[in-house]
Amino acid sequence: MANTEIFKEGPEVWVVDGLRSPFAKSGGVLKDMKAVQLGVHVLRDLLYRMSLDPKTIDEVVLGNAGNPEDAANISRIFALEAGVPQSVPAYTVHRNCASAMEAVSQGFIKIKAGLADTVVVGGTESMSNMPLIFSKPMTDLFAKLMTAKTPAAKLQALSKFRPGFLKPIIAIQEGLTDAVCGLNRGETAELLARENGITREEQDRFALKSHEKAVKAMESGRFKKEISPIPVPPKYDTFLTEDVGPRKGQTLEALGKLKPYFDRKNGTVTVGNACPITDGSCMLVLMRADKAKAAGYKPLGRIRSFAYAGLEPERMGLGPAYSSPKALDAAGITMKDVGLVEVNEAFAAQVISVQKMFASREFAQKKLGRAEATGELRDEILNVNGGAIALGHPVGTTGARLVLTLLKEMQERDVQFGLATLCIGGGQGGSVVVEKVQ
Repeated sequence: MANTEIFKEGPEVWVVDGLRSPFAKSGGVLKDMKAVQLGVHVLRDLLYRMSLDPKTIDEVVLGNAGNPEDAANISRIFALEAGVPQSVPAYTVHRNCASAMEAVSQGFIKIKAGLADTVVVGGTESMSNMPLIFSKPMTDLFAKLMTAKTPAAKLQALSKFRPGFLKPIIAIQEGLTDAVCGLNRGETAELLARENGITREEQDRFALKSHEKAVKAMESGRFKKEISPIPVPPKYDTFLTEDVGPRKGQTLEALGKLKPYFDRKNGTVTVGNACPITDGSCMLVLMRADKAKAAGYKPLGRIRSFAYAGLEPERMGLGPAYSSPKALDAAGITMKDVGLVEVNEAFAAQVISVQKMFASREFAQKKLGRAEATGELRDEILNVNGGAIALGHPVGTTGARLVLTLLKEMQERDVQFGLATLCIGGGQGGSVVVEKVQ
């Protein structure tokens, strides 16, 4: 049994402020900006807006899922490039889709335990820059060439070359395929759609709503409060100020014309009702409440609790249905108290399945060992500004983006409690409960 006393004891942990980059589809307008650059830009802007001296930061924790080959411990490189003093330690966390949420959790623990007063947390991801990898036969050939000491030995090594050696391994494809169950993420969504009786039309309608809500949020200026405009390479003479993904004028008819992507014959999951592969970064500043008050900061909110849970890798999309009850219990509240929810839209079928499991007494009894259902995850409080199907899902960043978007909207609507949650590749769920500081 997990000890949840940490959430009740010690100082309050405030999310003082946060910013994110616009999200752009992989291979698009931000393709030439590396993950470090994305994060550096956002953090520099955030510190400037807060008038926060980098010397007052005690630690930096960054989530990243596709660690760049030229940036081992990307958090440290990012922190130094952003102007954080060399004396401030930094480390990187990786929990697949919840990497940035894990960073938030780590920052919370550090402050709660009295090990830090101010922690920068967040995530950064350039999925455009995830590499192609040489095959094992090709890398073996390179190794033999490098160790061959004579021209004859080099020629003998080259004689073993076959054209098939040049077939690359696509790193992002490998990363999105589960090593235990053998299914890629889309195939796990197909499984949930079949098991829970979710039709193609239901998924497309969900996707349409995501775009409509995101476009409305953009047009109303909602996202301007959380977005740091990014200078666009290579000339850096223009700025990307909005997310690229949301499509104005998206229709159910257009979505219906897309072919199933993961199961060509009998599938229902398409690129239209799934999240796109995305580049983006998000940063938050966590502070001990009394320190923030003394500095004159008004917080976005406070972290009330968090929880993680495991489940079958082939049903990884149900993760939020497992972790959210634990987080709600730790916060001492129920779903009836929650006024807004952000669920990462990995796939429409996955989110709809999570809604079904939240409301299912049978699921609660069989899978959670609980007498009653977690509670209704109502459409009117779910992803009110759209979600990842429209905005995108930069894997190592999304966990922080959910928390930031949720807190900004809670301020807008004067909501007391919010829940940010997401499924995690490999069969996990992550959830954070936040509260508006009265």
